[in-house]
Amino acid sequence: MTIATEPAEPLSVGQLSATTLLRFATAGSVDDGKSTLVGRLLHDSKSILTDQLEAVEHASRNRGQDTPDLALLTDGLRAEREQGITIDVAYRYFATARRRFILADTPGHVQYTRNMVTGASTAELTVILVDARNGVVEQTRRHAAIAALLRVPHVVLAVNKMDLVAYAEPVFAAIAEEFTAYAASLGIPEITAIPISALAGDNVVEPSAHMDWYGGATVLEHLETVPAGHDMTACHARFPVQYVIRPQTAEHPDYRGYAGQIAAGAFRVGERVTVLPSGRTSTIAGIDLLGESVDIAWSPQSVTIRLADDIDVSRGDLIAPGDDAPALVQDVEATVCHVADEPLAVGHRVLLKHTTRTVKAIVRDIPSRLALDDLSQHPDPGQLVANDIGRVVVRTAEPLALDAYADSRRTGSFLLIDPADGTTLSAAMAGEAFAATAEHVHETPQHQDEESWDF
Repeated sequence: MTIATEPAEPLSVGQLSATTLLRFATAGSVDDGKSTLVGRLLHDSKSILTDQLEAVEHASRNRGQDTPDLALLTDGLRAEREQGITIDVAYRYFATARRRFILADTPGHVQYTRNMVTGASTAELTVILVDARNGVVEQTRRHAAIAALLRVPHVVLAVNKMDLVAYAEPVFAAIAEEFTAYAASLGIPEITAIPISALAGDNVVEPSAHMDWYGGATVLEHLETVPAGHDMTACHARFPVQYVIRPQTAEHPDYRGYAGQIAAGAFRVGERVTVLPSGRTSTIAGIDLLGESVDIAWSPQSVTIRLADDIDVSRGDLIAPGDDAPALVQDVEATVCHVADEPLAVGHRVLLKHTTRTVKAIVRDIPSRLALDDLSQHPDPGQLVANDIGRVVVRTAEPLALDAYADSRRTGSFLLIDPADGTTLSAAMAGEAFAATAEHVHETPQHQDEESWDF
């Protein structure tokens, strides 16, 4: 856990090449200036096209504003512009000389919790805004809790509107100390606090002339230098099979390859592997990447793996190292964010989609629901409604090769889907969360396991 007080150690050109990509999300309470921060970041980094800026200037004049309202660069929905709030996730792509970025500008309202979860689920960094006049508020804690649940490795606390508190260092220090203590209790590994004024541009792209007491990086400098991604070659190697390639042509009469994207880790020719859920073992005979044979491939490359033995492998199977294969499970406990308008209740029959595998499942228990106002656990809620976050236990019809979300965000996550119409019901994170694991899972009555769901 750190609060930046000194400039980040500069990285080498090799470490920060133009191909380096950082996915990050932003979150903030109402009127904290989140959309203005994003607009300022895009504007001052010269990532806005001329016609986009002209459109914003025109819209601002029509609203009686003398200066461009940079929040309009991200609040694209008519309802967002009318209300001055962010409702849906807005994705923006921009680049500097040092790094490329995918930004998810997420809403902060409690009724749009599911939208924030969607935007932050793939983020490597989350920027949480706080109004310097209000300090850490209820929604700030919600955003920190969601970042902790999603295991976002880096969190930036941007204390905004410092110009409205006379750029006072004690105000910033008090907010940073309170937030850092709270985030530590949630298990967030790294916090960087930066005092800014999004409206005036202080410490967003350029250092502030009004806060000489702050010696840390600006928001953009931090985004450019924070470690991006993980060393996926050091993770548990996982390869979900997406498609079986069998051309059966005169040129390739016996070719059998298994295509997909490596979810984590690395695979090498000659390596002994296990195919799950069957448990059959073989050796990697070849790896094809972009039409060429390679000796090694790693996440997130899309490849075709060929095995030495002619064994039954199909879509949804998982290839893993023989000495590091995940355990097969049918009773899964997870933290979920319910995203559908229809409630999720005990006894509901669902489809569970994990990587490329989809199986039938039954919701056996909902041990608790997280109260977002005070982060307390409400036991046995019976159901989860839209935007609820809670613990669920599901029983699957077939074994799953599932990792804990804490070990792998790719192979530790899954979706619960309505089997009737294919609607996504909940986004789930397997295993432990910062929320306490309930110890009172009760059995679903036997009659709920009947009617063609024979497991």
